[in-house]
Amino acid sequence: MSQSHALSDDQVAGELRKMTAFIRQEAFEKAREINLKADEEFAIEKSKLVRQETASIDQLYEKKFKQASMTQQITQSTLANKTRLRVLSARQGLLDDLFERAREEVTTAATGEKGANYEKILTGLILEGLYALNESKVQVRARKADYETVKKSAEAASKEFKDKAGKETTVEIDESEPLVEDSAGGVIVLGSNGKIEFNNTLEERLRLLEADSLPTVREMLFGKNENRKFYD
Repeated sequence: MSQSHALSDDQVAGELRKMTAFIRQEAFEKAREINLKADEEFAIEKSKLVRQETASIDQLYEKKFKQASMTQQITQSTLANKTRLRVLSARQGLLDDLFERAREEVTTAATGEKGANYEKILTGLILEGLYALNESKVQVRARKADYETVKKSAEAASKEFKDKAGKETTVEIDESEPLVEDSAGGVIVLGSNGKIEFNNTLEERLRLLEADSLPTVREMLFGKNENRKFYD
């Protein structure tokens, strides 16, 4: 039979110290493991938060950059449009001044030295009306001051019309409704008993000339429009 020996107090104390040291070592290892795990999780979470904040900041600055870029484009476009409008306004002012001077010249076509050719001008204007209407009898409206000159021009126009068109035509002055005295001159030729009107006054001729020649004048003064794609 084996005999059990009771441990002495020193042996018990030694065993307790061993157990305490073992437990302390286990606790230390466990604590270190927990700390390492916590540090790892902290680093992961920190990296995640940094990425999120970085992405948020990038999005914020990208949005601000787009807004700034759009604002800059709007500002540039506004300035470009204002400059373009100023240029167009200046060009239009120049054209308006040019045609206004032409109108002033037209108003003196029947006076002074220029008036020497006025009878010939009236002959041409009446003749155009005769060709346009092609009738055997027409009426002509003119300024009262031009009646005598118109009569001479009407005779010359009728003769030339007969020679070139081979057709007799009578030209009478419609004194019931003369042109206003402050007009530049010219005539209005009436056909079909006054139902058809051929306006060949100097103001009307200038208006038509202004409309027809405006593109050419604009090109002569300012050059070709680089943005224009279509031409008549």
